[in-house]
Amino acid sequence: MTERSEVTIERSVSTTGSRRFRRSALVGAVVATALGGGAILAACGTGGQGGAGDAGPAKLSVADSYIPLPPAGGMGAGYLTVRNDGGPDQLVKVTSPAADSVTMHRSTASTMEQVSSLDVPAHGALQLARGGTHLMIMGWQKAPALGDELELDLTFAKSGTISVKVPVKELTYRPGQS
Repeated sequence: MTERSEVTIERSVSTTGSRRFRRSALVGAVVATALGGGAILAACGTGGQGGAGDAGPAKLSVADSYIPLPPAGGMGAGYLTVRNDGGPDQLVKVTSPAADSVTMHRSTASTMEQVSSLDVPAHGALQLARGGTHLMIMGWQKAPALGDELELDLTFAKSGTISVKVPVKELTYRPGQS
């Protein structure tokens, strides 16, 4: 075999190997893209086809509601827990026929700020509690007394409005403690 023939054979083998490598790399990239896309779809849900991210509509209930007896003519605070056995929602408004204003607030160690909405997580709970997120009730129609119940209308972004009767308790009341 001549030197020229040997070079041609080497180039031919080299080109064939290079093509196989490129083809294998391309097939590998396509498979990796398909698998990665499938993993992303699984993580994000399948758009209403029963995937992991499809929690359905919110299923809300309210528990542990109370209002500590406010000072005569003063503002009151409201606390409660919104439990959710379904998909996510948001508490967007609170009103009462027996008060001029009910606003939602978030407290930190040094501040209290009014908020326009509060998240109700899927299969979780929104807790309004002392020292954290709570309601401020102002402009009572009648001064509250121990044992009274104040109607609160909780409006949610997806679930509509739920009305609850919230009892007025002694100032030191804590749910779950005797």
